[in-house]
Amino acid sequence: MTRFPFDPDSIRALADILVETGLTEIEVAEKDSRIRVVRQPVMTAPVHVAAAPPAAAPAAAAAGAQATAAAEEDLATHPGAVLSPMVGIVYLAPEPGAEPYVAVGRTVAAGQTLLLIEAMKTFNQIRAPRAGTVTRILAASGTPVEYGEPLMVID
Repeated sequence: MTRFPFDPDSIRALADILVETGLTEIEVAEKDSRIRVVRQPVMTAPVHVAAAPPAAAPAAAAAGAQATAAAEEDLATHPGAVLSPMVGIVYLAPEPGAEPYVAVGRTVAAGQTLLLIEAMKTFNQIRAPRAGTVTRILAASGTPVEYGEPLMVID
C-alpha cells in the first residue's frame, strides 16, 4: 500500500477549492512539507458555432493571440505596472455595488489601496507602490489572477 505524505482527503479539499474559486493552482506549505495542486483550465465549446472561416483566419487569430501575449508581457515589465503578489480573485471595490477603489485617470498616492485579492477566504489589500495616475486597469472584478500578472499601470 502506498503511503501519501499528505492525507488524500486534504488533497481532494484543495482540488475542490480550485474548482470553487476558478483558480488553476494552489500551494500549501507546513513545516518541512509542501503540496501543490494544479489543474488545467476547462475549455468549453461555444453553444453557437459560426460558419467556418477562410483558411487564412486561423493564422491571423494565432498572430493576434501572440500579439496579445507579447503586449501583456510588455506590461509586466512596464515600470509603472502593479503586479499581482499572489494567486486569487480580484475585487476592484470594497463590496458589491460600492464605488471602485480607483478608476482610469484617477491620481493615487503611494500606499493607497488599489484593489483586493481574495485568497483562501482572506481579502488582501493591494496598495499603490508609488504615486501617479492610473492609466490602465487590466484586471476585471471577480476574475482570477495568477502570481506576477499585471493588474494595472500607474504612470
